[in-house]
Amino acid sequence: MHIVAYLYTDPLLDPPVDSSALWGWEVDRVYHDTPLTAQRPQLQALLNQAQAPDYLLLRRLAELGDSLSAVAQNLATLEAAGTVVIATEEAYQTPAPGDSHTPLPVVLAAVQTAQRQRRIRQGHAANRLKALPPPGKAPYGYRRGKQGYVIDRTTAPILKAFFEQFLLYGSLRGAVRYIAKQYRKQISVSTGRRWLDHPIYRGHTRYGDGGIALNTHRPILDATEAAQIDRLLRRNSSLPAKTASAPRSLAGLVTCQQCQTKLTVSRVSTPHRANSYTYMRAPCSAKCKAIPYETLLKQTIEAICTELPKAVSQLSTPAQHPKTALKAAIATQQSILEQLPQLVSQGILDQTTADLRAYGVHTEIAHLNQQLAQLPPVNLKELTQAVSIPQFWEDLSEPERRFFFREFIREIQILRHNQTWTLKLVFTF
Repeated sequence: MHIVAYLYTDPLLDPPVDSSALWGWEVDRVYHDTPLTAQRPQLQALLNQAQAPDYLLLRRLAELGDSLSAVAQNLATLEAAGTVVIATEEAYQTPAPGDSHTPLPVVLAAVQTAQRQRRIRQGHAANRLKALPPPGKAPYGYRRGKQGYVIDRTTAPILKAFFEQFLLYGSLRGAVRYIAKQYRKQISVSTGRRWLDHPIYRGHTRYGDGGIALNTHRPILDATEAAQIDRLLRRNSSLPAKTASAPRSLAGLVTCQQCQTKLTVSRVSTPHRANSYTYMRAPCSAKCKAIPYETLLKQTIEAICTELPKAVSQLSTPAQHPKTALKAAIATQQSILEQLPQLVSQGILDQTTADLRAYGVHTEIAHLNQQLAQLPPVNLKELTQAVSIPQFWEDLSEPERRFFFREFIREIQILRHNQTWTLKLVFTF
């Protein structure tokens, strides 16, 4: 029994496949064409065989041609030669002689629809390689120009105000409320979250397949602001819900080592409300005594001024720093981009393959840049000198303290000793 398979894949649309392990049958030969091989030479070789195969396996009948008429003609040629055609992903198999029931009309109607959709996807894929905008409405803050997105001067100021508010206070909900009050722009928190890390506002275009084309239009966020936003989002993701926008700067950062729970801010008023007191207490308050908030805040500032410079000075050497490894990886990807035109001129790669490779490299560089942005800032030692002065913290408001605390502190651990307690800082680096 002679069993062969035919495969047609478009590198613009289809992921790489293992042609030998795709069928579930043991095949004698796999014929494989792509759009890069004009006129489908492998299909022609299959059709012109002197000895027709007993069985032909393919995924879908649409792979037998670029049009409905070509599919019907090639299918008729194969079946007239005695080959049983089996479409593994469709309900079609060449009917036995004398069998009047055939699903061919239904399958061919689906072929026509599939090929029309495929032509649309091919057009979108070609636009991706040219770094053109995807179909659909332009993102908020932009409008469509002749060659790509251009900044919309009527809506971009709202986005700028939203980003500035988030950068100032590190509160997503607060930034959403701010633009609702100042600009009457109502958005959900989830929409605001998408705005913060969407590549479009950083000058890059993201497509439906997850790929990213770099530097396709003018950004609304510059690189420094985008990096700061990434660090804020990363540290807020590890905090309990709603503490990222809590009015107290220590909210979400303090953990009781004895009961292994997060301490929450609690305010207690006297019966006549003449005075009020703020504490941080654990859920197991009967076991672990509450701590006066102002006392804990004062000791936290003192610990930062003492321990932060020591911790920064003990950082690993630059060669071992994660930033060094990420920059080296980005440089490697950049060198690949620079080599692609030369490989095309030498005939090693065709232009379509080179464009596909460049598209993948751009996406990888975007992901590496995002990882790089989430690391502590480059001028960490310079910032440490400023924030190690007690007066610096005393001049800040609580939202401003919250911003700087979370830039450096991952957790504040409370260590209890009978009736007393001490704190231990766990830094983000």
